[in-house]
Amino acid sequence: MRPGTGRNWRWLLLLLPTLYGLIFFAMPLLQVVRSSGFKMGPMTAAGDTVTCVLSFSLWQAALSTVLTLSIGLPAGYVLYCFRFPGRRALRLLTAIPFILPTVVVAAAFNAYAGPNGWLNQAWRAVSGSEEPLIILTGSLVGILMAHVFYNLTIIIRMAGPAWSNLNPRLEAAAQTLGANPWQVFLHVTLPLLRPVIVSASLLVFLFDFTSFGVILLVGGLRFSTLEVEIYRQTLSFYNLPLASLLALIQMACTLAFAGLYQYFSNRPVPLVPASERKAARKPDGWRQILGIGLVIVFLWVFFAGPLLSLTASAFWSIGADRGERGLVAAGWTLDHFAGLAQNRNSDLFYVPPLTALMNSLKFASLTAIVSLGLGLLLVYGLPRQGRWRSGAEILVMLPLGTSAVTLGLGYILAFNKAPFAWGSSPWILPMAHTLVALPFVVRTLMPAVSSIPADYRQSAAVLGAGSWRIFWSVDLPLIRRVMVSAFIFAFTISLGEFGATSLLYRPQYPTLPVAIFRYLSLPGAANYGQAMAMSVVLMLACAAGILIIERSSGFLAGEGGE
Repeated sequence: MRPGTGRNWRWLLLLLPTLYGLIFFAMPLLQVVRSSGFKMGPMTAAGDTVTCVLSFSLWQAALSTVLTLSIGLPAGYVLYCFRFPGRRALRLLTAIPFILPTVVVAAAFNAYAGPNGWLNQAWRAVSGSEEPLIILTGSLVGILMAHVFYNLTIIIRMAGPAWSNLNPRLEAAAQTLGANPWQVFLHVTLPLLRPVIVSASLLVFLFDFTSFGVILLVGGLRFSTLEVEIYRQTLSFYNLPLASLLALIQMACTLAFAGLYQYFSNRPVPLVPASERKAARKPDGWRQILGIGLVIVFLWVFFAGPLLSLTASAFWSIGADRGERGLVAAGWTLDHFAGLAQNRNSDLFYVPPLTALMNSLKFASLTAIVSLGLGLLLVYGLPRQGRWRSGAEILVMLPLGTSAVTLGLGYILAFNKAPFAWGSSPWILPMAHTLVALPFVVRTLMPAVSSIPADYRQSAAVLGAGSWRIFWSVDLPLIRRVMVSAFIFAFTISLGEFGATSLLYRPQYPTLPVAIFRYLSLPGAANYGQAMAMSVVLMLACAAGILIIERSSGFLAGEGGE
């Protein structure tokens, strides 16, 4: 039987992903639902906790989304509609934070505008004052800025290409009727872009609503979203019923937002045919040049500042403080990197950072292999069209609408008793990471597989090729580069995953993000420097991954012409 000619093949292909989803996704979440039906003493305390963290989760996510949208729209317009030197490099720079682990983003903001960050060090050197100029860590402003830094590329990469490929005749017609540029934007451009803007905003809101690492590491203990409170109730108080209730509320909210995103992302946008699309234009007139120049400068400073500060802090010692033994001199040094192979704390519950890096590489490799295999089975097994197509896509994307911390809590509840007593195994981490990465893998593979002309497969079948030979000789050469992108995407996501890992890791098998979090929590300039060094290593690994993805098939959305 040829591929795509019978339903039996599709059901067979979907069998393994279905079993995987039932065991590693549905069963843990059902355990969360079961555990949330609890009786506590005074329900007012639990009710106050739920109300407080839910309201803060919603309004900080809404405020972060508004800020991200207000910056992302003009940035996407500039980066995709105009041509200027360094445009491709700036696009890549704006994409790097999205794939960085949250612990690296937190470390970057700490190095940039923390109490001993470079901004405050420069202020002390210039003013002679010992008081810092600005401290973003431990503040709501820092949380909002980190969210914008983290998610701005979503708006840029979704709204920018759509804006650059709108039918220019519609705007020209409005100008012919006497509309000024502002009226054209409000009454023509904005309504045309509304589906893209709404879907991108919902995706940003979803990521901000389920934010964990940014709130925990940048905001600190004063701020608590649903994610952070689930983490605290699980590890600090071992109040699994309340943690499960919070997780259930979060699942309901995220699934509602994910459904809205799916609805709006399928709304059509009137784009010009590919054959009629024009290359980005040069800025025209001093006002346009000035506006574009301001946007470019802002993007370079906003994105490069934290990343360069992080890199510099890895090579700079701030000197001994907080009661450190021995003399730690201030100045440039390589000691932070040289110490990555040492267990400076001489503690059985700590391992050398290099060991944590090797753990991360092992887990990420297994995650990428499993994610790519399941993704291929899903892409080839899902129906090509019909009423079941949309429903199947929503099911595949369900892990994207479930927070990693909630997933980690479900694993604690489901896999610490017979017959699935796997909680003590370090290999439970790649299984959780796979669910986090799988939706991105499927979204990467699906357009490439769907675009393969049916004539190619039919010609091979006529010549006597079987199903496996058709895939090997026809499909694989056409989707090979996209498969590499999907593999690296899953690898980098696993490499930096922190939410589920923070609940599931074994002390003897920490990952690099966990090690960074540990060292940032310890006193001492040497520990701080090693956290910065580990963050740079992780940042470079993720940046290399995004560069390969960018060269292979583009990231998140199609690239505009150069």
